[in-house]
Amino acid sequence: MALFDRFRSKKQDHENNEEIEDIVEEETVVEAEPVTGEDLPTPVIEEAEIQEVEKKKDRPKLFAKFKQSLTKTRSNINDKITALVKSNKKLDDDFWEELEEILIEADVGVNTSVELVSRVRENARKKKIDDSSEVMALIKEEVKYLLESHDTALFINSKGLTVILVVGVNGAGKTTSIAKMAYRFKDDNKKVILAAADTFRAAAIDQLQIWADRVGVEIIKHQEGSDPGAVVYDAMNAARARKADVLIIDTAGRLQNKANLMKEIGKVRKIIERETPGAPHEVLLVLDATTGQNAISQARIFEEATGVSGIILTKLDGTAKGGIVLAIAQELKLPVKLVGLGESLEDLRDFSTEIFAAALFEE
Repeated sequence: MALFDRFRSKKQDHENNEEIEDIVEEETVVEAEPVTGEDLPTPVIEEAEIQEVEKKKDRPKLFAKFKQSLTKTRSNINDKITALVKSNKKLDDDFWEELEEILIEADVGVNTSVELVSRVRENARKKKIDDSSEVMALIKEEVKYLLESHDTALFINSKGLTVILVVGVNGAGKTTSIAKMAYRFKDDNKKVILAAADTFRAAAIDQLQIWADRVGVEIIKHQEGSDPGAVVYDAMNAARARKADVLIIDTAGRLQNKANLMKEIGKVRKIIERETPGAPHEVLLVLDATTGQNAISQARIFEEATGVSGIILTKLDGTAKGGIVLAIAQELKLPVKLVGLGESLEDLRDFSTEIFAAALFEE
């Protein structure tokens, strides 16, 4: 019986092997086709990665632009500090006091200048530096550190409409800054709508209309003297209906009556928040760099009235008071997000702490 079972088992194995061979013979052999570039999967590249590459490509040009625009400020800070270092090799009290004076004269501000020099002096002591020629490197480090602690890029809502509320006194360059922002967004293939909510200043609506026509974007406006809140309400609805990417809202810049300003901006903000939860995504305060320390007092009022998220610093190319950038960072704790480096539409640039520090000290 055992012998018969072994014979049957071998026979079954033989039949199974024959079936396998038959299957193999019946299978059609398909030769692999050569793989071409078109057959390869397209790599997914995030938009942030593309922007980062573009920024690196643009860095030399941006550095050159910053350096050119900071010529007067650099002469007022870097050149004077260099002369101080060469004339006074010893790090004594006179050296530190003169360094403070140079920074104050460049509109860095008294408090910020004292704080900055104090940190540089302490670092020099810790590193046992007693030769003034080594101080410049410490100053550069502290300037960069001060700015980087308040370095925030312009926020763009990736999930829908981005609402930007723009505030600032009349004459600071508010209208032209709005136009330049609209230009850069449009150049980035975004649909932009402007809202002319500065309805009280004579010709403010007409000026914004001229810029809108020049840039090629749509504007929502009412008659002069109308309710700013009504303009914003219509603009919000228009932006949604027309599937706009960015809505930029101009506002009145009257500081003569702070209570009225706060009431007006507060009403506008409530409408924005009601119509689009999470908006405004940015409240940008436009400051004129040529006004120096006056810009700080303006900023304090608008910060209290509107809740500013960042600064647009205009006319940086035409002033020796570029040290105001440091005062803004230290005293207001607000990031400078955009800077005006010229008159053309392309000259409103993202602020870079690294490039600013390098251009200021002419690296």
